[in-house]
Amino acid sequence: MFLLQQKNTKNTLIQIHAFMLRHSIETNLNIFSKFITACASLSSLSAINHARRLFDVRPHQNDAFLCNAMIKAHLGLNQFTQSFTLYRDLRRDEKGFVPNKITFLTLAKSCALNMAIWDGLQIHNHVIKNGFCLDLYVSTALLDMYAKLGIMGSARKVFEEMPERSLVSWTALICGYARAGDMERAKKLLDEMPEKEDSVLYNAMIDGYVKLGDLDSARSLFNQMPDRNVISWTSMINGYCNRGDVASAKFLFDSMPEKNLVSWNAMIGGYCQNKQPHEALKLFHDMQSSTFFEPDKVTVVSILPAIADLGALDLGEWVHHFVRKRKLDRATNVCTALVDMYAKCGQINKAKKVFDEMPEKEIASWNALINGYAVNGCAKAALEVFLGMQNERVMPNDVTMIGVLSACNHGGLVEEGKRWFKAMAEFGLTPKIEHYGCMADLLGRAGCVEEAEKLIEGMPYEANGIILTSLLFAYWSLNNVKRAESVLNKLVHMEPTNHGSYVMLRNLYAAEKRWEDVEEIRGLMRRNGARKEAGCSVIEVDSRVLEFVSGDRVHPKWEMMQSVLRQLWMHMRGQQPDKAAA
Repeated sequence: MFLLQQKNTKNTLIQIHAFMLRHSIETNLNIFSKFITACASLSSLSAINHARRLFDVRPHQNDAFLCNAMIKAHLGLNQFTQSFTLYRDLRRDEKGFVPNKITFLTLAKSCALNMAIWDGLQIHNHVIKNGFCLDLYVSTALLDMYAKLGIMGSARKVFEEMPERSLVSWTALICGYARAGDMERAKKLLDEMPEKEDSVLYNAMIDGYVKLGDLDSARSLFNQMPDRNVISWTSMINGYCNRGDVASAKFLFDSMPEKNLVSWNAMIGGYCQNKQPHEALKLFHDMQSSTFFEPDKVTVVSILPAIADLGALDLGEWVHHFVRKRKLDRATNVCTALVDMYAKCGQINKAKKVFDEMPEKEIASWNALINGYAVNGCAKAALEVFLGMQNERVMPNDVTMIGVLSACNHGGLVEEGKRWFKAMAEFGLTPKIEHYGCMADLLGRAGCVEEAEKLIEGMPYEANGIILTSLLFAYWSLNNVKRAESVLNKLVHMEPTNHGSYVMLRNLYAAEKRWEDVEEIRGLMRRNGARKEAGCSVIEVDSRVLEFVSGDRVHPKWEMMQSVLRQLWMHMRGQQPDKAAA
């Protein structure tokens, strides 16, 4: 008995079993049950199979304690079907297995985890037949099962019929409503609850409000919490990031009394999600320098888009090396993020190498490579990958087709673009406005303006700013001032601050020496607040990304940069540089 309660390996358990057989103690019910439990604790399929073989030839037929141990062993290894099948076989046994409340507690949990609605209904029926429907623990298990299955009507009925309710019963029902998005009923029950000190309950409520986008209610509950934990803080951070309020998210993140890796991942991912790659990289560096947390799969998938946006190739290669070292490259989403990163950093051959070495590929992996070839101007290679995808019997989705049409656009492959746009129906896909936008741009750049106009007029969507800008560019390319003016009038109402549209028409006027019209466009830009964004450049030095903005005089190294530029200017003019300034 002492040996079975220790931490064992499969080999030691086999030795213990041999000892039991040699000394004829396998007939001891208590020891045999402990042996089954010890096999289950290994979380090993071979150990469970060994335990089941012994169970099937057991000398103690249908003992509830022993049978429950075997059912729980299957559940522990997520063998939900086997646990219920064993119970059903035991019920059919002519010697009559009599389940107890432990049996039903285990099976209710199994049904909830397996989303087995029909089996759950059977278990509830057996609970009633065996007289356990008034038991607090069994009723709570059934309530929790129905709540996790999303059958809130049955969960509420069990709750109402309970002669007594525990904190766990209240929590299970409220969490069920919160998961189902019924926050009104969840809040009403929370207000009626006699004791509400459980952080699990508050976390479920906050998570429910966050998923509905109701950050005010979530923050109100968060402020009321008697004991906030890391989950509470992280849920709020996720909520603010999803709403685009990164400043509030960062304030909460900085205020956290303690952080875990999930918190860091949430904040890094929030910056990436809200197109703030510099801040994401800064936080990533802070995590590495100020904590003992080691990046995991979520961290890698969160930070790689920021690296891709900034073209920080050195850092991206370091992350790739880290991924290989920690064997994280077995995860499909990690490899897909690496493909995307290398492609956006211009290293399309490395992206292809990562793709080819992937143990498994999902639709997102194919999409990343197709889009990678497209943005790098390799239209034919993108289409070859797309054909290879079809040969592998992988069905394309909307994102795939955007990548294919973008590749045709970058390569000027008009006929190919038309072909695949029409083929979307064959794949069971309905073209969205993004697909129409790709086609309109492709036709416009190829000079097929009338065809582009016809496509836009016939599409089941209202033309947006992107499509109209593509059309304006086509007219600009053809020096068609009249049509460009009509499109600009629409764009001014739709996107009054988009300076690019004004500039194209202004340049057309300038080419025809219509200087009054040029001044009128400039005045219109001023009145509408359409200002050209300052140009910027990004470089990576020693794995640090540095950004330089045109006209920026507040850069911390501004004076030094100006000094170097002056020295270079003097050198170019053949003058002797000032050594003191250097």
